[in-house]
Amino acid sequence: MSDDRSVIIDRTVRKFFQLVPKKNSKTTNGAAIMVTALLRNRRPNAEFLLIGPTQAVAELAYDQASGIIEADPWLSKKFQCRDHVKTIKDRANGAELKIRSFDNKVLVGSKPVGVLIDEEHELGKISYARKVMTQIDGGVLPNEEGFVIIITTQSDSPPAGVFADDLRLARQIRDGKVLGTDTLPMLYEFPMDFQSAKERPWEDPENWRMVLPNLDRSIALPRLVTKFREAQATGVEALSIWASQHLNIQIGVALTTDGWAGAPYWPDAADPEGLSIETLIERCEVITAGIDGGGLDDLLGLSLIGRDKVTKDWLCWQYAWAHPDVLERRKEIAGRLQDLADTGQMTICDYSTQDIEELGEMIETVYQAGLFPEDAAIGLDPVGVAVIVDEMSGRGIPDDLMVAVPQGYRLSGNIQGAERKLKSGTLWHDGSDLMTWCVGNARAERRGSAILITKQVSGSAKIDPLIALFNAFSLMSRNPVASGPTVYQGRGALIL
Repeated sequence: MSDDRSVIIDRTVRKFFQLVPKKNSKTTNGAAIMVTALLRNRRPNAEFLLIGPTQAVAELAYDQASGIIEADPWLSKKFQCRDHVKTIKDRANGAELKIRSFDNKVLVGSKPVGVLIDEEHELGKISYARKVMTQIDGGVLPNEEGFVIIITTQSDSPPAGVFADDLRLARQIRDGKVLGTDTLPMLYEFPMDFQSAKERPWEDPENWRMVLPNLDRSIALPRLVTKFREAQATGVEALSIWASQHLNIQIGVALTTDGWAGAPYWPDAADPEGLSIETLIERCEVITAGIDGGGLDDLLGLSLIGRDKVTKDWLCWQYAWAHPDVLERRKEIAGRLQDLADTGQMTICDYSTQDIEELGEMIETVYQAGLFPEDAAIGLDPVGVAVIVDEMSGRGIPDDLMVAVPQGYRLSGNIQGAERKLKSGTLWHDGSDLMTWCVGNARAERRGSAILITKQVSGSAKIDPLIALFNAFSLMSRNPVASGPTVYQGRGALIL
């Protein structure tokens, strides 16, 4: 092989992001791409990596790559397949393709020329994935011909972590919102308004050809239809997972059959100016608070609802806290929670009382502004609130401001009231990813004439901030009047 540097090309496109449904030869094509890269390589001792999210995926990828080589006599002479270390070596120039499972040491001592990541959506559930992906991008950068390829299906839960970041960027590049990058997106997915339409046009098999590039080759439409009908009959969770994997339908607010009736109206109710505690204090004539959760396996959710001074619309802002126990016990959502913490929408606590202390500070800020009603200002789930009550009392917040809000079917009126206000355009929220996730997790159950809100997926799907919103809604429904400034504000001692 020639070592002439003129044959090494400086790439214009250095990163490729492909979103493609299952059973479209994704892993097989990925293996073939990396064998081709090794074949075309002119750099002596170059290193290429094919990384799967799990050992099983990595083994399948290696079987496909080695099978391609063993099927051709010329390739078998050129390349050596070392099964025990899942490595394919170019006998002529020493270049290697290493096939590995993902871990935080995958790049130790390595400066690869090319990297292919298979099933990146699984990495969204790994807390250290973003750090490793940053190392991969940096490791490839010094090589003029360096590249990173990501081939993945949609996630079987709402996109999170590094996968959510890459998917968001790919869509922005595709839609012309981000220019001048070296990333090429290849997204086999329906438009978002097509996915979220109430008529669900994506359920019509006639439309599936738009997102199945390998249809009638590695997958046949009749087999897909059969499995689709089975998933439909099983229930919303099975249908959601099937559609995410085989049609790249994004799980979230749109993909529910027994979800909360207010969910379809939630995306359009984001306040265009943005909301925070400070803007609620500035814009509202009265504020109520709702609190829910707080166990070591739960989020502690806070919701503030204010009534606008001018429009009389209701404005809500939410926040949440989690202890590290949640990340350990619910690893499937650890990446999402870390994302929310990184963007300031929640806190992952460093010590045991951090959540209660910070919650108390926020409640005290509203109290000192004089925007709570004289009584019934802070709605609590009556179970397990002793530490919260103690914290509030220690900050001088009167006990009669805190009231227990009946839960279960007795929240039904507030749930339905929030639905109506969302539909009528008189309830606005902060537009946070935290609440979009929680709303998407909510499942509505009818008990007689009442409605209960529970989780779509037991344990891993958190809805505590949404229940906190219903608690705050309950108190705002009483048409309260603010008590007025505290003595601290009157003396000019209030600091926001």
